[in-house]
Amino acid sequence: MLRSIDRYKSDLESLIDKGGNLLFAISNECDPTRFMREARRMYGDKAEGFVRNLPYFADEYQTWYSEAKSLISQLLPCRLSDFEHLYEKPKPRKTLTCESYRIEDCLQDLSSTGFDGRKIVGPDAAVPLVRQQLAILKAVRARFESSLFDIGLLVQADLFDSELDAADELLKHKFVRPAGVLAGVVLERHLAQVCANHGVKIAKKDPGIAELSEALRQADVINLPQSRRIQALADTRNLCAHNKKKEPTPEEADELIVGVKKTIKTLF
Repeated sequence: MLRSIDRYKSDLESLIDKGGNLLFAISNECDPTRFMREARRMYGDKAEGFVRNLPYFADEYQTWYSEAKSLISQLLPCRLSDFEHLYEKPKPRKTLTCESYRIEDCLQDLSSTGFDGRKIVGPDAAVPLVRQQLAILKAVRARFESSLFDIGLLVQADLFDSELDAADELLKHKFVRPAGVLAGVVLERHLAQVCANHGVKIAKKDPGIAELSEALRQADVINLPQSRRIQALADTRNLCAHNKKKEPTPEEADELIVGVKKTIKTLF
């Protein structure tokens, strides 16, 4: 449990630091004169070195966004849609205004001008959006400190990671069937937790992967392509567990383990 908590905290603090530097970077790129003035006020003689070492926003943001989004989806899922909304272009969008501008527009260096040539909106409109994303990420820190935080989810995530590591080790030593069965158990338990997270009721007392996946599809938690991918994983798991006429190949077991790892990291 402690290993899982420490890992999440370390990842969180690192992402908050990176997010702060990205906020500085976009602020500097949009208004370098003003930013340098503020940097000199804060850092004195070290201001120029500080500014020189800032990342280039467009180069670093996408990686930060993907990592932060993954962390928020696990630890503060109620704010995930807010986090994504600040990045993604609204659909449909007829005009580019301050209200409809998003970070995605900034990365494409989009701007809008009026008939008189004056700027309506440009990349500087993304600065407060990045600031809001950083604030959402910082809210995850408060989540750790709250007595309402459900530590069980962290423990479960840590346990699943350990079991999939064990499956990898079994496959490495050519225990193909046990590796596939263990990965299938992780997938089944994770899907059951996803059903619980979304309040999806299962009529069957001991549902398998197929029943859990279908229930999630019927509840619109996953779509048809996702359901089919999960069913393919279930087929390989069944081959490892039940089919004695055909031996599963190491490649099939490896695809199952990789697929389960992806599923537990992207489906909540």
